[in-house]
Amino acid sequence: MKVILLRVGELFLKGENRYIFENALYNNIRKSLEGLKFTLTKTQGRLVVGGFDDEEQVVERLCKVFGLTSLSVAEEVDADMGEIEKHFSTIKCDGSFKVNVTRGDKRFPLTSMQVAAELGGIILDNNKNASVDLYNPEHVFMVDIRQNGKAYLFDKSIKCQGGLPLGTAGGALLLLSGGIDSPVAGYLMAKRGLRLEALHFHSYPYTSLEAKQKVETLAKKLCEYTNEVKLHVVSFTKVQEEIHSKCAPEFMITIMRRIMMRIAEIIAKREGLGAIVTGESLGQVASQTMQSMTVTENVVKTLPVFRPCIAMDKEEIVSVAKHIDTFETSILPYEDCCTVFLPKNPVIKPKLERAEREERQLDLDALISLALASEEVVEIKR
Repeated sequence: MKVILLRVGELFLKGENRYIFENALYNNIRKSLEGLKFTLTKTQGRLVVGGFDDEEQVVERLCKVFGLTSLSVAEEVDADMGEIEKHFSTIKCDGSFKVNVTRGDKRFPLTSMQVAAELGGIILDNNKNASVDLYNPEHVFMVDIRQNGKAYLFDKSIKCQGGLPLGTAGGALLLLSGGIDSPVAGYLMAKRGLRLEALHFHSYPYTSLEAKQKVETLAKKLCEYTNEVKLHVVSFTKVQEEIHSKCAPEFMITIMRRIMMRIAEIIAKREGLGAIVTGESLGQVASQTMQSMTVTENVVKTLPVFRPCIAMDKEEIVSVAKHIDTFETSILPYEDCCTVFLPKNPVIKPKLERAEREERQLDLDALISLALASEEVVEIKR
């Protein structure tokens, strides 16, 4: 019977709490395969998916489940040497090969080396052009014998996302712009077990409705890995107009981002989320210097701010964006609110005292309340 054998990584390190991570992973797999025919069973350090009709679709979805390190499409047979030999007698091999055996069930009467030798002999007997190469083979045939009385036979492994099961680290609010960096930041933190909601600021009519749709598309692409994203969309138009008319131009971006972070903290706490996530990368633009980030983060009083892209260069970020299929959407030419009223010479090393002095020109509470009143929530699913 054809099945898909799933392997986990870091879960082995979780000690007495391991069952929490395993249960979360089990539930996440089931959720990722919703709408498809399948069965899912646990066995001694492995998960096995069977009963499927659409192998390609099942494999594609499983490859995006955080917590899985690899998978193999395998033939499941009884853990009986005769059954295993029957399968190996059908193998066609033209070139060098080796047989790898994992004997998870130590009750099996032969050792791993004995099983490998027996099966290698069968391949040699049935394939005149086959030869054994233990160090650099062209083909590797694998046998995984488990305690459930089954053996799994396969010849390749497909790499999965790794990381920790989604939701095991709590929840966070991602500041999702239309750029390249923030979807990557969301993906990287989801990979560490964070369930994501997202917050997007728009400045309609200065920014287009297409810009908002672009962000919804990016959230949809993140759902390939997170299953769903609750997207909070907030109008920032009035806030930017007030900053533009009352504050020093060079401080506009600094003050704008400080107000964004205040709003993000309010929404995150209301939604029961434990952190704020941004796509900032140190030194990439004026608002992402160490001094700018210090002044910006100063207004967040009760939550950590995670910046998973902080030490990545643009090439590394783009590479991840291409991997998660957000890059082509991110580079569509629709401006986000950060480009509205953009000053020619934004301050690179702002002083906190000066930023606070500029903010005193504004009725911050009224502006934040106005922005929150405009909030629209979009439930986005895979």
